[in-house]
Amino acid sequence: MKRTAREIGIAAGARVIGDDQVEISGVASIANVQAGDLVFVEDAKHLQTALGSQAAGVIAGEFAENIKTAKILMICANPRLAFAQAAAMLRTPEKRSAGIHASAVVLPSAVVAKSAVVDPWAFIGENARVGDRSWIGAGCVVGSGVVIGEDCKIYPRVTIYPGTRIGGRVIVHAGAVLGSDGFGYVTDRANGRHEKFPQIGRLEIEDDVEIGTNTTIDRGALETTRIGRGTKIDNLVHIGHNCQIGEDVLIAAQAGFSGSTTIENHVVIGGQVGMGEHAHVGEGVMLGGQAGVLPKKILRGKGVAFWGTPAKPVREYLKQLATLAKLSRKE
Repeated sequence: MKRTAREIGIAAGARVIGDDQVEISGVASIANVQAGDLVFVEDAKHLQTALGSQAAGVIAGEFAENIKTAKILMICANPRLAFAQAAAMLRTPEKRSAGIHASAVVLPSAVVAKSAVVDPWAFIGENARVGDRSWIGAGCVVGSGVVIGEDCKIYPRVTIYPGTRIGGRVIVHAGAVLGSDGFGYVTDRANGRHEKFPQIGRLEIEDDVEIGTNTTIDRGALETTRIGRGTKIDNLVHIGHNCQIGEDVLIAAQAGFSGSTTIENHVVIGGQVGMGEHAHVGEGVMLGGQAGVLPKKILRGKGVAFWGTPAKPVREYLKQLATLAKLSRKE
């Protein structure tokens, strides 16, 4: 989909230098750019390479403002963000015809919006609701009473357990399982057997969340598991029952959250991080890859990075590693 440089500049909050009626046809890296594409640079040292490429335009910071070039320049404070916004504008929408495929099974009490799409072999259970322009991919199972908002994308073979509520513009990638029972048992001390604790709560996923492939999120035991607005979850993540994940949280692949974990807004969690039950991570905290947060531990400090197991502020953790290295050399 082509857009003029002016249209992209307005949408991305960038100031256009040059002919703003030049049409941009796509986005690319500098290494793979073709004529008509848009590229971006965040550092002045890469600017000349971008200007020497086939790109029709370059998104850059204020450092490029006075550069003389025949190319279109788009000047902004955050070139990477502007590039992402331009890419969204230039992306060709996936064409899907509204309606329910003949092989899909939609129970009579379910309500599917006329503008929604239900692909082959999908199942929509009793009293489930699918909002306007949402897409249910092939082989998905949408359980009884599930509510899916507007403009959602549910990729093939996603399973959504009964009672789950999903907001608008949510993306769920293939193979994810939402609202399954949590891992909750009570041990009978008389015989050592494990009796299942009731898993009758709910899962609520707010607007603009994205959930990666094969990620699993449990329903609450007696309460609600909640994923806050704008949170982005990578592949192969597990979130246990009763967890409260805040808004605009980033969670990388293979992270695991024990039950009743609380993550406040704007937290960044690296790959393979492990969270003990009832742990609490404050707003704006960053957890490095493979960090371990012990049960009931509270981590606070906006903008503070934690690492290691048990997780500690990075500077403290690195000092301890350095001390251990010195001790080992003395042996």
